[in-house]
Amino acid sequence: MTTSQPNGSNLPRTVLGQTGMEISKLGFGGIPIQMVSEDEAVAVIRACVAAGINFFDTARTYTNSEVRVGRALEGVRDKVFVATKSVSRERAKVESDLATSLGNLRTDYLDLYQFHNVATEDALEAIFVPGGPVDFVKEQKARGVVRHIGITSHSPEIALKAIKTGEFETIQFPFNYIERQADELHAEARRRGMGIIVMKPLAGGGLGDSAELARASVKWCASQDVSVIIPGVKSLEEVRANVDAVLSGAPTADELALLERTKQELGPVFCRRCGYCAPCPNDIPVNWLSSAEFWFKRAGWLRMDESHIKNFLAGLECQACGTCESRCPYSLPLTRLIPQYSKKLLLRAVELGKISREEAVAAIVAAGRQDED
Repeated sequence: MTTSQPNGSNLPRTVLGQTGMEISKLGFGGIPIQMVSEDEAVAVIRACVAAGINFFDTARTYTNSEVRVGRALEGVRDKVFVATKSVSRERAKVESDLATSLGNLRTDYLDLYQFHNVATEDALEAIFVPGGPVDFVKEQKARGVVRHIGITSHSPEIALKAIKTGEFETIQFPFNYIERQADELHAEARRRGMGIIVMKPLAGGGLGDSAELARASVKWCASQDVSVIIPGVKSLEEVRANVDAVLSGAPTADELALLERTKQELGPVFCRRCGYCAPCPNDIPVNWLSSAEFWFKRAGWLRMDESHIKNFLAGLECQACGTCESRCPYSLPLTRLIPQYSKKLLLRAVELGKISREEAVAAIVAAGRQDED
């Protein structure tokens, strides 16, 4: 189907902290383009450029995302800002990741290089080992290969500690109408002149069930005191919708009411992925299972593999010891939810042909979950 490209030349611009980078307040998140063909992905990215979006975020862990971004931005590289990330915690691996990213993105420099998902004390300590990852990236900044250095996290506590080191110019953290745990760390980042990058403005898919709700969510995030929001997109329609939402200004009273109703509906069971529930004494990946459906919706159900099936099977065996519930700052009923989510995802795996129905049913019956919703 032929669709016209959005026109967003009037998108509001901000300066990303003290980096001097003048960026569009609406950016591009590079996860969902893994789900479409390469030609479709390239078309979406180029539509973003045509719409006035000039900040593009991807990562080494997003399979083919960097390659697609690199191809799409060839020829306009000097007109946009490209950010990518490494999840590695050792210098040699970060060196390899950086080299690969430069090749994938068809560039000899990166506007922003981020340490990806630093969410534990051990991870934060690892990147700061003398001569380690942070020192290496600082060396690359001195050479001009990396222009600015940032960090991403899903842990408010660790993100705040990272901000207070003074070593990072940007912080990327989940933030939306439902997930407000970034308020304190955003305040500290502003005090330090850091750029604030908002990931998951649609709560990892939780606020994207309808066009009306998605529009309200994007409008709310874009109206906040942040540098840039980076919703993931995979179609021209999504690009157009996001651009139109940002250009229309702050959410209306009706849109705020919709967001609040949705917050109340999702509140009792919505996982914010803070990780406080871990570790499970029975090695069940509680935090991952709690938000896995949202992740698959954004990253693509076909990415489900044997390791995920193993997690679903483990979740069925939850002993309801209550350890995770006692740690959850949002009081989620995790001992009830984890088996339910695991069963639901395992049955979805059957639909995808990842496991036979016989195997899945046998596991569900063996765990005594056959009568649960």
